[in-house]
Amino acid sequence: MKYSEITANIKNKLGIAELNAMQIAVGASTAHKLILLAPTGSGKTVAFAIALLRSLKPSTGSVQGVVMAPSRELVLQICDVVRRIATGYKTVAFYGGHVMSEEVNSLSQTPDIIVATPGRLLDHIKRGTVDLSGVRTLVIDEYDKSLELGFQDEMRRIVRKLNRLNDVVLTSATSIAEMPDFVDLKGAETIDCTEGTVAAPKLHIAHVESPARDKAQTLVDLLKSLPNGKVLVFVNHRESAERTYEILRKAGLPAGLYHGGLEQNEREKAVRMLDHGSCPILVTTDLAARGLDLDAVSGVVHYHMPVSPEAWTHRNGRTARAGASGDVFVITSEADNIPEYVVWDHDYNPTGESADPIRADYVTLHINAGKKEKISRGDVVGFLCQKGGLTGAEIGKIDVSDHQTLVAVAASKADGLVKTLTPEKLKGKRVRISVVK
Repeated sequence: MKYSEITANIKNKLGIAELNAMQIAVGASTAHKLILLAPTGSGKTVAFAIALLRSLKPSTGSVQGVVMAPSRELVLQICDVVRRIATGYKTVAFYGGHVMSEEVNSLSQTPDIIVATPGRLLDHIKRGTVDLSGVRTLVIDEYDKSLELGFQDEMRRIVRKLNRLNDVVLTSATSIAEMPDFVDLKGAETIDCTEGTVAAPKLHIAHVESPARDKAQTLVDLLKSLPNGKVLVFVNHRESAERTYEILRKAGLPAGLYHGGLEQNEREKAVRMLDHGSCPILVTTDLAARGLDLDAVSGVVHYHMPVSPEAWTHRNGRTARAGASGDVFVITSEADNIPEYVVWDHDYNPTGESADPIRADYVTLHINAGKKEKISRGDVVGFLCQKGGLTGAEIGKIDVSDHQTLVAVAASKADGLVKTLTPEKLKGKRVRISVVK
């Protein structure tokens, strides 16, 4: 693709008026091998998408580009970004916890770009459902996280199949201690955007002392003291996440739950509801500390002490992103051993009251139709406005996947909306609509 076409699509399809310094640097680079060091939330997906799309030839009927990422959530987010700006090219996503037959069906027309988790892509290779002999460009996103999760062997086996590889992009949220031995990165250009991003002046870290060893009531009081916004509450274990979630729900707080023991659809739903603003508090393990592209997280709460300096850094990195400010709260009690890397700049005493409390400004609706049924975001907006009587301002984020659509609508308009829409047709088809809870 031409660079001018890529940047036009970034502006028109993603709503990004100006590229940031990292994205401009990638666009200006003539190197065939790039190492991109940038934290989550810095726009690195758009940056490596620029490099990937510039390398593509007109659609050839064979796979030209492969993007590997360590988690299903990240694969879906990358695929959404790339698909929207890669006009004229077919992009597909492969990941576990997804029906294999649907992925095989998506290959009836050979894609130009595959975004996948290493394990799932290797599964396709073993089954003979994909031919990667024509791949010229490889992106490995969150390489350090992929190592942590044990994907090195899978990635090595996949790269062996890429006999025509010409362009490589490797990304990481931190400096890479162990460079891959299965990809030739000799002479690679490094674009380092990590300096000064974590401990930015706009990140405010507060200490909250709990008078009780069980910090649950202090957490409730803290969340009820904060202004309206999206907050992540980090704990160290799945069982703790479940317990904390139940406590917050009983306290009347709009909380969601996210950890590795949940089914994939439950995890995706929790992320989408946080993003939509229909469940603005997310209780989570460190699974959410990296790899999720979440907009406008205003606060992070360390309910449990982070287990490593990296966990401390990545948790905090969920807020104060892209030039915005953010607040971090560390709740401690006499039972806590506070690591030396956990530091704060002031104390905060929650009152349990806020003039503008955290609330669910939106309700998320589920529609049982998606891309495979030829439904687009524009179709959903038109349906809600024409049949539901909503204005554009009363419609929030819309996520269209293969066979379902999640859409945020103003909470003040949600009552009766499902009943109003149920007899109506979306793009000439009957659909089931329900409130996501």
